[in-house]
Amino acid sequence: MLRMAKSVYFSICALCATLLLTVGVCFLHSNNLAAAPTVDAAARILSSSSVSAAVTALPAVGASTGKTAFTPSATAFPAAAWPGALGQTDGQMDRVIGSAAAATKAAASGAKASEAAKPAPADTYEVTAYFLNVRANAYAKSKIIDVVKKGDILDVIKKTDNGWLLLKGGGYVHGGYAKRIDRTGETPPAVGLSPASSAPAHSELKSPAPSPSSPSSTPSKPKKPTNKVQTKSGLTAEHIETIFEGTALAHYGLEEVILEIEEQYGINAFFTIAVMKLESGNGKSSLARKKNNLFGLNASGGEENKRAFAFKTKEECVKKFGQLIAKNYIGKGYTTVDKIARKYCPANPKWTGLVSKIMQRDYKKL
Repeated sequence: MLRMAKSVYFSICALCATLLLTVGVCFLHSNNLAAAPTVDAAARILSSSSVSAAVTALPAVGASTGKTAFTPSATAFPAAAWPGALGQTDGQMDRVIGSAAAATKAAASGAKASEAAKPAPADTYEVTAYFLNVRANAYAKSKIIDVVKKGDILDVIKKTDNGWLLLKGGGYVHGGYAKRIDRTGETPPAVGLSPASSAPAHSELKSPAPSPSSPSSTPSKPKKPTNKVQTKSGLTAEHIETIFEGTALAHYGLEEVILEIEEQYGINAFFTIAVMKLESGNGKSSLARKKNNLFGLNASGGEENKRAFAFKTKEECVKKFGQLIAKNYIGKGYTTVDKIARKYCPANPKWTGLVSKIMQRDYKKL
């Protein structure tokens, strides 16, 4: 009986010892899990600096560490950076590092793309005309969207084949009225586009003579005028300035508008100038001075000054002349000087000869 009681006692002690041992092991295991960083937390703190810190924290090979094993801390060496930690394989580690390298490469590629996307530096031009129209497109009849003046600095993106300059802010100006300047020296700030109403379309002052560096300083030779009205003259603004010298038609900035109607309607500039000189008495007639009517438009009968058209500017008169000649003359088959004379000025039989003589004389001036 005593032997049985002792057996029961030892069995109970063994059972209690086993229970205590089991509880202790579970407690220690739970503490280790709580202290270890999770895979997600380790992945979030992965960086090249943490890896470098971890490598520095490792004990040297062969160093005496006693029985204490080295355990990387969560801050000095993240679990995600240690191959095999928390169940990671070498392949998983390679993918983590590879993703970081790919992100770095993508950022570098983006920086290069951004650098390549930067616009090329613009050339700098200075306006040489007193006033210069900025047009929506690269041709003379295009809509005027702004006006720049002499001395303004323009940022030019490119020069077209027909001599127009594309401005950085939009719009075109003709290269014959601007010269390229050196960007290395200090220059006034480039002008931007402003409403066209901020300045007059043309100056009442004489445009300056072209500088030696200006593209227009070496113009092509004009073509000798003929009896045909719808031909190219080969004239430039500088040529027309020379033709107007010594007359009351100079200094009004009419050169560009005369070339515009040649380009738009095909009306030879020599012809336009000759009719203008003849009908306005070289700009001195009463109609020219009081009504800006340079061609005697609608001036018929004894009360010509009352019936004649009046214009706000001489430019408007030149444009109106171009429209009338194109529509009512060339459009109806009147394509030579003598044919136009019969309808334009039937009262003066010498009109054809006078206009032709002026055209030839102006050509010889050049």
